[in-house]
Amino acid sequence: MAGLGTLLRSRRAGPAHLAWNLANFDGPSVMTLASPEFSDGGAIPIAQVARRIGGSDISPALEWSPPPSGTAQLLVVIEDADSPTTRPFVHCLALLDPDLGQQIPAGALSKRAVGSGVEVLRSALGTGYRGPGPLRGHGPHHYHFELFALATPLGRVLRGRPIARAQPRVVLASAVGPVLGRGRLIGVFAR
Repeated sequence: MAGLGTLLRSRRAGPAHLAWNLANFDGPSVMTLASPEFSDGGAIPIAQVARRIGGSDISPALEWSPPPSGTAQLLVVIEDADSPTTRPFVHCLALLDPDLGQQIPAGALSKRAVGSGVEVLRSALGTGYRGPGPLRGHGPHHYHFELFALATPLGRVLRGRPIARAQPRVVLASAVGPVLGRGRLIGVFAR
């Protein structure tokens, strides 16, 4: 597979279609988002990467500053801006109850061990967190961990499907109303 990664090295989704840059997710960047596993711009540890490349597919612990007053729901979006696709690859979508506090433990975004106050939705490949697994030789990939404080909760049914079964881009397109605050953490992984 090293050959394929090298061949596709210049093909990258880019940041334009990240949730962070979509008009319906524009809002003040008043929240901080951090992880005890890696720093902003730092390397994502092997425990958080895909099983197929030797990791454990464990979502990192996340911590954030208090959401703004009026927050009805928090949305976590984890995307790979460097995937060799037309749009960033969605590694995780999850809804968080704003009353759950300001942190989730490692593994809370997993389909198998969903944390209290957490609802995992479909990612690009199934439900729950999917760790980084870029092509060998494709170069560094930047994983955007984004947190949005929504004033209006997402609907329970989107385009005739329960929200838990809706495609990630349908979920992202359905967010309406103001984003009261947002924060971002970027992790890097390459193989």
